[in-house]
Amino acid sequence: MNDERQAMIASLEAQERELVFTRFDNADAWRLGSAMVAAATERVLPVTIDIRRHGQQLFHVALPGTTAENDAWIDRKVNVVNRFAAASYLVGRRLAARGSALDEALGVEPRLFAAHGGAFPVRIKDVGVVGTVTVSGLAQADDHAFVTEMIGAFLGV
Repeated sequence: MNDERQAMIASLEAQERELVFTRFDNADAWRLGSAMVAAATERVLPVTIDIRRHGQQLFHVALPGTTAENDAWIDRKVNVVNRFAAASYLVGRRLAARGSALDEALGVEPRLFAAHGGAFPVRIKDVGVVGTVTVSGLAQADDHAFVTEMIGAFLGV
């Protein structure tokens, strides 16, 4: 694995250790989602934002410039987080570093899973992954960066 890939994976793993909630309820989902909408609207980002806990969709909005295709991407990215308990971008970068693909060899159906940036786990300290915060509409690195920036701001990290 080259140094650049290794550094990126280490950085993504550090984000997962740092961006941990102490609690996450419906009101938290609303506050986080609303802050994300405000930031995306100010930046004129064509994104769909989705927040789920234990499979229940708590927040969802599709901003101008998005389509139902973004919803399909969200579902596929969320499936990756739920399966691997890690950000969809981190899973994708780990696979790329090994020269692997997210496919039947890993026991998944590719049309139902997308190891592309944008879905980040809602991880609660001493509990584990309980949900996802997901964005679709930008390049995968930008989807991931927006989600982690907004979670970091929400957590005060």
